[in-house]
Amino acid sequence: MSLLSALVAAYDRMPDAPPFGYSSEKIGFCLVLNPDGSVAEVIDLRADDKKRSPRMMQVPQAKKRTAGVSPNFLWDKSSYVLGVTSEKDLAPRDEDGPDLAEARARERAKRLARVAEEHAAFRASHLTWLTGVQDEGLAALSAFLTRWTAEEATLALLPEDARDQNLVFRLASERGFLHDRPAAKALWRKIGAEGASDPQVCLLTGETAPVARLHPSIKGVWGAQTMGASLVSFNLDAFTSYGHDQGDNAPVSEAATFAYTTALNLLLADKSHRLQIGDTSTVFWADASDARVAAEADLWAGVMLGASHHSEDDDRTAEAQILEKLAAMRDGKPLRNIAPELAEGVRFCVLGLAPNAARLSVRYFWQDDFSILAENYAKWLRDVAFEPAPDGPLFSIRAASLRSAPAERKNGKLTFDAERVSPLLAGELARAILTGGRFPRSLLGLLLLRIRSDHVLDRIRLSLIKGLILRDMRLEHRLPLRQDGTVMEDYLVQPDPNDPNPARRLGRLFALLERAQAAALGDGLNVTVTDRFLSAACATPARLFPMLIKNARDHHIKRLRNGHSDADWISDSDHARRVAFGLDRDIGLAWAELNGDVAAQHSAEEQGLFLLGYYQEKYVRRGGAPADATDTVVQED
Repeated sequence: MSLLSALVAAYDRMPDAPPFGYSSEKIGFCLVLNPDGSVAEVIDLRADDKKRSPRMMQVPQAKKRTAGVSPNFLWDKSSYVLGVTSEKDLAPRDEDGPDLAEARARERAKRLARVAEEHAAFRASHLTWLTGVQDEGLAALSAFLTRWTAEEATLALLPEDARDQNLVFRLASERGFLHDRPAAKALWRKIGAEGASDPQVCLLTGETAPVARLHPSIKGVWGAQTMGASLVSFNLDAFTSYGHDQGDNAPVSEAATFAYTTALNLLLADKSHRLQIGDTSTVFWADASDARVAAEADLWAGVMLGASHHSEDDDRTAEAQILEKLAAMRDGKPLRNIAPELAEGVRFCVLGLAPNAARLSVRYFWQDDFSILAENYAKWLRDVAFEPAPDGPLFSIRAASLRSAPAERKNGKLTFDAERVSPLLAGELARAILTGGRFPRSLLGLLLLRIRSDHVLDRIRLSLIKGLILRDMRLEHRLPLRQDGTVMEDYLVQPDPNDPNPARRLGRLFALLERAQAAALGDGLNVTVTDRFLSAACATPARLFPMLIKNARDHHIKRLRNGHSDADWISDSDHARRVAFGLDRDIGLAWAELNGDVAAQHSAEEQGLFLLGYYQEKYVRRGGAPADATDTVVQED
């Protein structure tokens, strides 16, 4: 199923989606009309909160406007309906010089001319449409447009806030709006039929029907134009084929066009079905015959992707239960045993959109059975399983993509700049997780670069590095074997002093050198061996390790051996000597086991293994119990 076909199917299953020919728009005010066309009052429809948010209302579908003037049916902004607009930004100011005052006057005249043109189009179109219509409400609107002028005294009834807001109409004697009257709906269907093109075979439905010449705009994509951008458009000769004009190049019926654009706009407006990954606005939805099952699949996906925005206690409880079930899948339990209703008959789609001038780019589109998504996510969880574990047993795709951005500490809290997430890598990372494929090769190098630049060893970053290395090893059949010949699928999960990998052994040795310094000089040092040498030792170990080991033995271990220590956790001189003996032994054994196998320069994978070995030795006590670990911040000279 194509992207557009999947969106059409999603529209058919949306209970609150507007009917064909209608759209949900932000409406701020209502003009209440008397039967003679005079204005009885102006009602503020906005929410009674600080933001004064307009009400979302189903109205006849908005026209797609580019540079021309095109009025909507029975509603529009104040410049179209009343011929008035806000001029606050163009009002003359005392500090304006002659040139600026003249420029403001020209801009004001230009804007007023445009407003007059818009109101004239709204008036002329509606008087034409309403000719011969026998309906009290529509007749009142016709009388209003005939008598109204922007200078009319009743303009005083219009609040300043109503300027540039969308307006609708209703009769003073009724509570319903004009666009909801049966006569208005019948007239809107007639207008649509008169403007329809010749029937063609729709590429999405296969049915013969009028084809949409222009596709409605998609709104809500981060970074795109505020008025909306097109997912399908042909506005240059280079985009056309065989002389076809506009939508005839890819014939999609007006009904299917309305369905896919409406569904996508609703998904983008729903925080529980969208999230931002870098510059990519990601939406997701389930397709199932049972609406309850589809809602459950959406909730699972929200937890996986990191798009949960629930605040109710029931929702938080449901998310906690989903986390437990995902942890069970990570440990090997199949979905059919955990949530059998989701294992069959549920399709799932994930779409990533990025801005591209007046159009939208599809970064990725994935669709498959929900069971495939859950299994691929379980594989991802197994790949990034790492001790010491990050806060909480699981982390979402969004949390993983954020780790490719620079880190910064604000008010003692570690934050990541979401606007600086690499857009291409974030999309490829999401695709790899969704499909179970290989991670982007450049992501490991970027993570290492971030660690060197912002000096933050975040636990999720380390888990992600581990997952990248492990999946590459598995796909390339490089995972080490156990003594019985089986593959070590749990490789790198826990610290392993017996791992023969030289890079990982060096990382463990570096943690022992850091421990020796902390034991001798205490934890309050301004600059530690890690601050100075971690990145260099990780990249070029052969040049640094002989010097680091000599310094540790000649200074730190010697100080401990003499019974001196500034560490709070060392109780007396005998304790210091015992610690010196243990550290000297461990450092000597670790160095001897390398047998001179120290590389002059490490590859990106070896640097990742070095950091994993260092981190696990530092934060996991003997026996595998997680220590009271905090994120390491490396500050180099």
